[in-house]
Amino acid sequence: MSSPITPEGFERLSAELKRLKNEDRHAISRAIEEARAHGDLKENAEYHAAKDKQGLTEARIRQLEGALGEAQVMDPKRQPPGKVGFGAHVSVVDLETEKEATYQIVGEYESDLDEGRISIKSPIARALMGKELGDDVAFKTPKGERELEITAISYQ
Repeated sequence: MSSPITPEGFERLSAELKRLKNEDRHAISRAIEEARAHGDLKENAEYHAAKDKQGLTEARIRQLEGALGEAQVMDPKRQPPGKVGFGAHVSVVDLETEKEATYQIVGEYESDLDEGRISIKSPIARALMGKELGDDVAFKTPKGERELEITAISYQ
């Protein structure tokens, strides 16, 4: 089963995977060896911290390898202009609070709400897909129903 991803998202995840494998893995191995040199491993906090970090790093490597293995790179610039599609940067205004926001609709592995990238599987993205400039979009959230107006669509 393939998962859509933007070219930028693919590059970001590939760079993270490369860094984890080529830099972080070696740094953690050195930290484990240093900690082993301090003696008794049962009460060696540095050793246990390094082993924990090693486990988290290896888990992230497996996650990234899986994500990249099933990724289908989709170029947002090939989407039809004027409609919200994968990779679109969509500016909206909340009709209740009048707050403005801009989101980019991306694959689930590259989503990052702090960066304004929302998963194509999220309720807001599903509601926005296929809509046009000026459309009102209603969708349900855990906090209740929200209604947005689309104020801009671009494929940068």
